[in-house]
Amino acid sequence: MEREMERSMDQDMSRGMNGSLHRWTAAMRSMPEKIRKKAMKKEPGIDGIIVTVGLCIIALLLCVIMKDSLKTFIETIVGSLTSEAQKILTGVIP
Repeated sequence: MEREMERSMDQDMSRGMNGSLHRWTAAMRSMPEKIRKKAMKKEPGIDGIIVTVGLCIIALLLCVIMKDSLKTFIETIVGSLTSEAQKILTGVIP
């Protein structure tokens, strides 16, 4: 494939298409390097996705392992948050 491209470039150069052909050739030769750089670049949002997936896995494991005690734990937290929210909404300051 590369040899065919070089042959076609040589033929085009003999026809007088020097400037645009050289730019095209340079662009094609630098393409693998550009692709590698883009592929290896760290994306800013990937960390958040990995953390979210990890937390979901941990939550599923907790649900499977601690069925009954997890229910009690969640009820306790929801109850205390509800009472705190009611205090804030009614204006009661401790």
